[in-house]
Amino acid sequence: MTSKRFKFFISSNKKKIRYQLLNKEKDLFIIFFHGFMSDITGEKPSTFRKYCRKKKIGFLTFEYSGHGKSSGKFIEGNISRWSNDAKLLIKAKIKGKKKLIFIGSSMGSWIALNLFSVFKKQIKGFIGISSAPEFLEKLMWKKFTKKIKKIIMTNKIYYLKEDKWTYPITKQLIMNGRKNKVLNKKINLNIPITLFHGLKDEIVPLMFSKKILKIFPKAKKKLIKINNGDHSLSKKNDLKKICKELNHIISDHV
Repeated sequence: MTSKRFKFFISSNKKKIRYQLLNKEKDLFIIFFHGFMSDITGEKPSTFRKYCRKKKIGFLTFEYSGHGKSSGKFIEGNISRWSNDAKLLIKAKIKGKKKLIFIGSSMGSWIALNLFSVFKKQIKGFIGISSAPEFLEKLMWKKFTKKIKKIIMTNKIYYLKEDKWTYPITKQLIMNGRKNKVLNKKINLNIPITLFHGLKDEIVPLMFSKKILKIFPKAKKKLIKINNGDHSLSKKNDLKKICKELNHIISDHV
């Protein structure tokens, strides 16, 4: 992927947010929200970009501060800041009352759900991929040993090693996560919501996707389980299924 496709948005607080925008004059936009410590160079954003180019619809994706090539330190970020980065960029780059379909991957679903109240009149559909709302409390803090919790409270940071990755988990990140609860809310939009979850996802349990469905009492809801799917759901076959679902949402509801 060439760097020419990427641009930088300078926010009011001088943050540089790397983004990619396609077909900005169109009336319908797909917005992709990436996951925790991820970026916009992977298979998913690339697939959705190609999909939008082929279908001649708008596409926007971006990297939250401290992620990818966006400015800022990852350890200074949190759910509120990353949600704000996304909100500022969407408002700056998608002018007028365009129709929006949100696609959230893992933590990206949490960020997307945070923005429903801001863009509720424009959102026409939502696709979640291995969604992980409130994962900081439920999958990290609650599972940490007393020793790890003590390190976080005392040193303000703990370096969590998982496979080949190291995740710097800060005290402020955990505390901020508690201020961003979404699973106790109700979103009364009558829109299609489709959640994809791999049954071999070893990072985020299926119940997270099930919990999201409960916050949408009026939506047209679907939970699609991928038998051999892992957490990333980036295999060609997985992405084909997601794009097929996008086709349904666009042709039936938008």
